[in-house]
Amino acid sequence: MLGGIPYISWHFLTSSSDYIYAGGGIGIQLFNSIYLTVITLLISLPLSFGAGIWLAEYAPNNWMTDLIRNSLEVLSSLPSIVIGLFGFLLFVIKFRLGFSILAGGLTLAFFNLPLLTRSTENAIQNISDNQMFAGLALGVSRWEVVKNIIVPEAFPEIITGIILSTGRILGETAALIYTAGQSASIVDFSNWNPLSITSPLCPLRPAETVAVHIWKINTEGTVPDSGKISAGSAAVLLSMVLFFDLIARYSINKKNKRN
Repeated sequence: MLGGIPYISWHFLTSSSDYIYAGGGIGIQLFNSIYLTVITLLISLPLSFGAGIWLAEYAPNNWMTDLIRNSLEVLSSLPSIVIGLFGFLLFVIKFRLGFSILAGGLTLAFFNLPLLTRSTENAIQNISDNQMFAGLALGVSRWEVVKNIIVPEAFPEIITGIILSTGRILGETAALIYTAGQSASIVDFSNWNPLSITSPLCPLRPAETVAVHIWKINTEGTVPDSGKISAGSAAVLLSMVLFFDLIARYSINKKNKRN
């Protein structure tokens, strides 16, 4: 990381990449990484949040619930390249989304779902049962207690899980090679129509992220300064992941001090 910091500049962070001449940047890749992370969270958060609440408060204690929890554990332990091949076969080929941000976001949502679901479930289970018993004793419905008492109390820990999963998404490479693609298409940042293929907001365009860009530069790069670009890109990516990790640690420490 320290070796790549000297190569980071405003020009490097905002200019387009170049695979022929020296002096290229990672502007499009940086935007793609952030946009893909947002798309992934928009897809995975509602599903994982609902699943976590159900597992913690409503799921019966039987073999089916145990099977669901074990399935989540198995899914979270799968190599990312396996998730990428699954996304390639299902979203890129079967659903004909092609190499696109949407295909990458849907694939990473599967990849991210177990972590977010389990973190939500654990956050809710860490809340004392006395909160639920007190609410029910007052005649409040179970859902009202969950919505107005349990979830707000568990929210800081849930946010910590979201922050950690965000760092995981930013650093993902293998799954995106097969789904979001390896090319950074030229986009027009003055065109914000998501239905236009040249718009940066178009979910159906291919999108090379910073992590994929590092892999591609190191394996196929022919530009004279490929080493500098790779080092600078790695420093930017590590800084982003470290930033989210520090926020998560701060949230955990703050919660522990409050308790």
